[in-house]
Amino acid sequence: MEDPAPAGVKAAPIVLRRDRDIYATDGGWFQARWHFSFDHYHDPDNMGVGTLRVFNHDTLVAGAVWPMHPHRDVEGITYVVAGHFEHADSLDNDGVLERGGVQRMTLGSGAWHSERNHSKTEPVQFIQMWILPDRRGLPPGVEQKQFTLEDRQDRLLQILKPEGADGPGVTVHEEVWMYASRLEAAAAVEHEFGEGRGGYFYLIEGALRLNGERLTTGDAAKITGAGLLRLETEVPSELLLVDTPL
Repeated sequence: MEDPAPAGVKAAPIVLRRDRDIYATDGGWFQARWHFSFDHYHDPDNMGVGTLRVFNHDTLVAGAVWPMHPHRDVEGITYVVAGHFEHADSLDNDGVLERGGVQRMTLGSGAWHSERNHSKTEPVQFIQMWILPDRRGLPPGVEQKQFTLEDRQDRLLQILKPEGADGPGVTVHEEVWMYASRLEAAAAVEHEFGEGRGGYFYLIEGALRLNGERLTTGDAAKITGAGLLRLETEVPSELLLVDTPL
């Protein structure tokens, strides 16, 4: 296949992951797609990308509550795909996020938290990610922001950034950036990965070409090295992109 990057610019290497190949589980009151090894699903060849260790697309039925449970020494990132996501934790934080909202919960020295569907009539969908922080034992804490459709329309909106970096995203304790976008048909955007970096791309909905490869709803791709990532949509598309040290 012809290199999709401009002349003199290297295309980032990608490994495609089709929707049909991503692990699915159904607990009745929840359904989930586990992109990397998690809980009872274990694949030694699929343990994450760089500092990104967990990437789960979860759906909770109306009124469902994921009970309080503990974690430590991870940065828990939640991105709301649809519905009303409600959070509670042992630090007395709470709140509701809608579609486009993002939350970072630092579970450093240890904390309990619960994910809930705030709606009694509609399901909620959210993507939950774990990033391994650059140091252990961080004080637990929460930061969250609500972004709108207009914020991410036809551009890569920064929703997560490292400590000290500029931009609208919530802060994570690692050199990781994350972007969300809603692109109209026939739109094109690019992102360049630096040396020693890679990431993960997830097509929440739509159809597009990623460095020349066609992806449809639910497909994903590991970015395994430096270079340019070019997205060209065929239909309106929603997506997430993670840029992490490898």
